[in-house]
Amino acid sequence: MYLSHQNFATVVRSTPLISLDLIVENENGEFLVGKRTNRPAQGYWFVPGGRVQKDETLEQAFVRLTLAELGQGFRQSDAQFYGVWQHFYQDSFAGDEFTTHYVVLGFRLRVTANQLALPDEQHNAYCWLKPATLVADEQVHHNTRAYFDSALQAGVPGL
Repeated sequence: MYLSHQNFATVVRSTPLISLDLIVENENGEFLVGKRTNRPAQGYWFVPGGRVQKDETLEQAFVRLTLAELGQGFRQSDAQFYGVWQHFYQDSFAGDEFTTHYVVLGFRLRVTANQLALPDEQHNAYCWLKPATLVADEQVHHNTRAYFDSALQAGVPGL
């Protein structure tokens, strides 16, 4: 279900949004980030993902978002649940008029990089980076760095 610009602004101004973030790992242990073209987090490197729509199950959202963000649909069972996160932004899709608050469900997904068909709708560039590089790069948004920073500090295998 798609809302008008005005109705969506009312939702974003009034309540948290639920989203899925995809922590996508390739066969070389590198993770996918894209340079965001839209607010919030515009201009930063960020993991792929998106909002869950009204009346959409998490499974349906996962398939839709992986197809839209990675060019290939995956099932939720193809991924490992990575945790619940909160993202707070001082801006929104509408500019600086109001803030954005997301409750994010993170999912780690292992892929073969050359099987993806990465679209340019939400990101104008992509790169694959090792976790230590992601954490050190200030052009990677702090919400994305947090996925890797906490895992590196905890000594999570594979990170």
